[in-house]
Amino acid sequence: MANHKSAIKRHKQSLKANARNKAVKTRIKKVVKRVDEAIAQNDAQQASEQLRTATSALDRAAQKKVIHKRKAARKISRLNKAVNNIAS
Repeated sequence: MANHKSAIKRHKQSLKANARNKAVKTRIKKVVKRVDEAIAQNDAQQASEQLRTATSALDRAAQKKVIHKRKAARKISRLNKAVNNIAS
């Protein structure tokens, strides 16, 4: 661990940010998994509802710079495409 006061503070901040980012990434995985499960069951209604929450979570994570904005856009696009395929 660092000896300087500023380095100690920075280390504490990084630990907090790490915990926060880990929680957001776990949430993203859960909501995407729910969409995938609804798609696997061919339940278009539930898939579209879960897609709405997944889109929101991904956009929020990208806004907070937990994940890259293009990665969020790519995931949303692929989920949208999959949901639209089972809807039609």
